[in-house]
Amino acid sequence: MEEKEPGFEEAMKRLETIVAALEKGDASLSDSMKLFEEGSALIRRCGELLDTAEQQVVKLRKGPDGAPEELPFDAGAD
Repeated sequence: MEEKEPGFEEAMKRLETIVAALEKGDASLSDSMKLFEEGSALIRRCGELLDTAEQQVVKLRKGPDGAPEELPFDAGAD
């Protein structure tokens, strides 16, 4: 059975758990390395999800013909 990629919120919750476990400092070196690797993968996943969301965010403004046109969200302020 193939595992599905976690959603953003799920990944963030798991990251919080991993950080707490690493900060506690009572895990073995081997377990700490496994947690670190899992956390790194989750950070990459969150970055991918945020990039995808950013690409979907657009700013609408009235074009020269009066019809709305889409601009990147970070386009100059009107």
